[in-house]
Amino acid sequence: MSDNRRLPGFFLFLSFLTSTLFFNSCIKDPTLPVLKTETVTDITINSVKISGEVTDDGGAEVTARGFCWGTAANPTIQDEFVPSGAGSGKFTGIIEGLDPNTQYHARAYAENSVGIAYGNDIVLVTSTAAPTVTTIQVSNITANTAVCGGNVTYDGGASITGRGVCWSTTPDPDLNDFFTSDGTGSESYSSTMTDLVSVTTYYVRAYAKNSTWTVYGEQMTFTTKLADADSNLYNTVKIGTQLWMTENLRVTKLNDNTPIPEVTDKTLWIGSSVPAYCWYDNDIAYKPTCGALYNWYAVNSGKLCPSGWHVPTDDEFNILEQSLGMGADQLNLWGWQGTDQGTQLKNSTGWGEGGNGTNSSGFSALPGGYRYGATGDFYLLTTITYWWTATENDADRGWYRRLDSSSTAVYRASTSKKGGKYIRCVKN
Repeated sequence: MSDNRRLPGFFLFLSFLTSTLFFNSCIKDPTLPVLKTETVTDITINSVKISGEVTDDGGAEVTARGFCWGTAANPTIQDEFVPSGAGSGKFTGIIEGLDPNTQYHARAYAENSVGIAYGNDIVLVTSTAAPTVTTIQVSNITANTAVCGGNVTYDGGASITGRGVCWSTTPDPDLNDFFTSDGTGSESYSSTMTDLVSVTTYYVRAYAKNSTWTVYGEQMTFTTKLADADSNLYNTVKIGTQLWMTENLRVTKLNDNTPIPEVTDKTLWIGSSVPAYCWYDNDIAYKPTCGALYNWYAVNSGKLCPSGWHVPTDDEFNILEQSLGMGADQLNLWGWQGTDQGTQLKNSTGWGEGGNGTNSSGFSALPGGYRYGATGDFYLLTTITYWWTATENDADRGWYRRLDSSSTAVYRASTSKKGGKYIRCVKN
């Protein structure tokens, strides 16, 4: 009887043991998380937005997650990575510090107590950056051509597919204006601009293109030069309403190609009543800085200056002087007139001691002396300069202007047409 009474307790213990073993057999050990790498958006030249999702935590809490990337497939956190919180579900991150126009591999990662798991590998390519180019200073300016260029300092992460310069008579020229094509690559280059109009101000910029961008360098300005019948080139300047040469004329033939006699002999010079020219002291070495000395008969030909330009009249010199502040009561005087107009006209270097000007006008006058009409001798190279006007005073004399190193004013008078003086042309 006592053994039978113990059977129910035994069966209860056996039932408990069986249920415990069954329960324990249903409990699994934790595993790695399960996740996927989803989309890449907001792609720029050096960053992207990326998303992922932890779909199964593996039976243990996800304590860290994020994204890793590199240029090789299947990157890990041993490469570059960015964390993005913890837990299951969707998450996003920003990958930064990337190079432009570069292919990368990226994967989501998640970590629990078992270890780190990775999502699928996806491929992304960053955007192409804008190249950078600088404009090189304009050089070798003539009446109809000039040289410019550029230096491509950065290609934007992609090959340079086009480069050159573009120009226009209005600011900010681009490829809708005139342009050159100067190959490809990221080194310096130069370009020759052709078919330019003489005595015209242009704007020019270098440009460079890659697969995505077209960019422009700094804007430069330049003015084409004036050419005479000998192809000598001259700079010009606008003073008030007038456009003047900033150098003395040095042509040896008229603008119809008729040669002007070069007269070196003193007797022949003072006896001539036809156009003639010479260099100071009969030395051509003075040509670049001083120009040529002409008698007034060359002026009176009406063909001394380039086409579209002329020798200024006495009244046109008055206009020049007035634009520099000379009062009306000072005009048409015989002798010194004005106050500091001579200083404004004189170059800031090149004159005798104490004679330099400010050249605030841009006229750039230099002392070139003169040839005396009565003897044919040359005088005062470093201290004085004369210019003929096209205005006759009488049958024997023409009006002129003169600057001295010792005066700040302008001298006006007339003298023998046989004298040798310089010429400044003014635009029609």
